[in-house]
Amino acid sequence: MMAPQNVARFGVDRNVLKENASEQRGENARMSSFVGALAITDLVKTTLGPKGMDKILQSAGGDVQVTNDGATILKSIQIDNAAAKVLIDISKVQDDEVGDGTTSVCVLAGELLREAEKLLETRIHPQTAIAGYRIAAEAAVVALEKAAVDHGSDPEAFRNDLLNIARTTLSSKVLAQARDHFARIAVDAVLRLRGSTNLDHIQVIKKAGGSLSDSWLEEGFILEKKLGVGQPSRVENAKIIIANTAMDTDKVKIYGSRVRVDSLNRVAEIEEAEKQKMFTKCDKILAHGCNVFVNRQLIYNTPEQYFTSKGVVAIEHADFDGIERLALVTGGEIVSTFDDPTGVKLGTADLVEQAMIGEDTVIRFVGCAANEACTIVLRGANNQLLDEAERSLHDALCVLSQTVGETRTVLGGVALRP
Repeated sequence: MMAPQNVARFGVDRNVLKENASEQRGENARMSSFVGALAITDLVKTTLGPKGMDKILQSAGGDVQVTNDGATILKSIQIDNAAAKVLIDISKVQDDEVGDGTTSVCVLAGELLREAEKLLETRIHPQTAIAGYRIAAEAAVVALEKAAVDHGSDPEAFRNDLLNIARTTLSSKVLAQARDHFARIAVDAVLRLRGSTNLDHIQVIKKAGGSLSDSWLEEGFILEKKLGVGQPSRVENAKIIIANTAMDTDKVKIYGSRVRVDSLNRVAEIEEAEKQKMFTKCDKILAHGCNVFVNRQLIYNTPEQYFTSKGVVAIEHADFDGIERLALVTGGEIVSTFDDPTGVKLGTADLVEQAMIGEDTVIRFVGCAANEACTIVLRGANNQLLDEAERSLHDALCVLSQTVGETRTVLGGVALRP
């Protein structure tokens, strides 16, 4: 017989759960999963389709969102149920891979679970129901492939397919009232990509004011900054240096140090030395033959005036996303040092000019090296409407870019084939 101490050694420790934790098994655990998943389905189901309703989401900080995008809604709620979290992950993956259909996949998965619950009530084993669903999925793929129509070889018919897809995508969005207008904008923007799925070439700018129908597609790139004082407002055949470098060393800055001088003339000499140092840096930049200088950091008055005297446009404090996208569309590279002429790659554009959108001043880059670059300018009554319009348009752009890569299309469930 085993000794008592050995019995204790091989005993089962039941305190494996954390304090206040609960444990569910069998039917109760299965029922909890069904309830959580179906609750998520019922939450987003009312946003589906042309008659779907928007949700107003308010964060703890008071920020308000008005949306019917399934992924946006599901990312904004806190869920403890494991099955519900799986549905949320499904919606996120759909948003990342396709861009649209985030509500549809959640509702479809929820309805499959609802039917599975009925099967389990008839004492059918869960693995049997899963096997049936897998057979049905394979049959559905075969049926879709048979029903698919491919107009990839006919540009006019394919463009018409893209317009119809864009209209369908926008029908359940806030842009439904102007879906024909935005469908044309989305199709023109995607076709400029020439088969690429890189949507970074398509910039979206939101400007409050006007109506949604006032939105338009701008061929080129728009930077939401102003030109310096006294600089030319129009530059043709632009050669652009895109930089992330300090241009504020023309003033003496001392941090926790002490400088002793015997007169104010010595201070003036130090400041003059700093200015000469900045002029030397400006000369190095100008030596590359640029006529437009875009910097992520500030450009102080002395270098700005120096660039102006040389006929070079200087644009300061461009945000990092702005210069990243500008480097992409103009074919340049972001640089920080200018000692090596071969290490600086300039961007090019046919025209750089200052323009107005509403009451805001912007800078247009037309005829960029990456000719597929374009900007969609969204107008609308308020920021909440513009945010939702951007999400809706992003869904349409994603679906269209995927369709350009896979040109086969399947008509909707209620469409009549000729």
